Amino acid sequence: MIVLGIESSCDETGVGVVKLDGEGNLEILADSVASSMQEHARFGGVVPEIASRAHLESMVPVMREALRQAGVDKPDAVAATVGPGLAGALLVGASAAKAYAAAWGVPFYAVNHLGGHVAVANLEGETLPHAVALLVSGGHTQLLEVDAVGLPMKELGSTLDDAAGEAYDKVSRLLGLGYPGGPIIDKLARRGNPEAIAFPRGLMKKSDSRHDFSFSGLKTSVARYEEAAERNGEVISVADVCASFQEEVCAVLTFKAVRACRDVGAKVLLLGGGVAANSRLRELAQERCDKAGIELRVPRFNLCTDNGVMIAALAAQRIHEGAQESPISVGTDPSLSVETPQVF
Repeated sequence: MIVLGIESSCDETGVGVVKLDGEGNLEILADSVASSMQEHARFGGVVPEIASRAHLESMVPVMREALRQAGVDKPDAVAATVGPGLAGALLVGASAAKAYAAAWGVPFYAVNHLGGHVAVANLEGETLPHAVALLVSGGHTQLLEVDAVGLPMKELGSTLDDAAGEAYDKVSRLLGLGYPGGPIIDKLARRGNPEAIAFPRGLMKKSDSRHDFSFSGLKTSVARYEEAAERNGEVISVADVCASFQEEVCAVLTFKAVRACRDVGAKVLLLGGGVAANSRLRELAQERCDKAGIELRVPRFNLCTDNGVMIAALAAQRIHEGAQESPISVGTDPSLSVETPQVF
């Protein structure tokens, strides 16, 4: 069975195609993505209206490329992200998916964006068992308990303010480094000393929430450090600032993720989201998982960021488990709960 997925929750227009066999195994046939990231660069972050217009412009070319890669004229089912995400962006992708499904005469599946990030685990080898997923991006920073791909997930914790990726972007803007901040800071951090500056680690006291995150204080601390240096006529080491900032972010993320695994008895930690491509996060997560006897699973780089393959994979898993199709009338939900893998 050929399943096509459309992703449009933020600034990537993604169409992916997977092949589902009778035993539930998945094979990637196509992965086509167009990003509007550079159109948002001068604003220092994603502008929802620009993202929506970019999806409209990219949808048909990206779809054509995905069908070309897959070598098919039409799939057997079409899926789309219906939430969570930006309202206008979700509407473009979901509307396109419904139109294609109706034109091709195939079933439509309305699925959860966050569930898609977890579903890519089944594309990397063994089926994902009971696990904790750490999803980290510009819009999300969450710890989720996962029983299996395609089932409702339980949110253990999330950020109380800035997402980790958002903090990267804001610190990058403070330092005049550009957008997106993640890759730039990661690169500069390799040349800096992560112990040079003692920035704070949010929500790490015993009295704080065990699984929630906070990065606004860290971001503010970087701003205050830069302001103090400017007042005193000092020249800061941008590499040291990047390294110290990144170390605090990754230390908190990995510490809480491993602790969550212990708390729920999970033996697997899955990283997902755009920030999962960060080299220090991967390195520190591996170190801590090794010490704790936990298996770390990290998708390949192109599957960490938003893409259509993850949506196709989630829908394919739902189809394999016998889930019914979603009605064409189903709406999008920018705040869709992680406990809802598919909307009916």
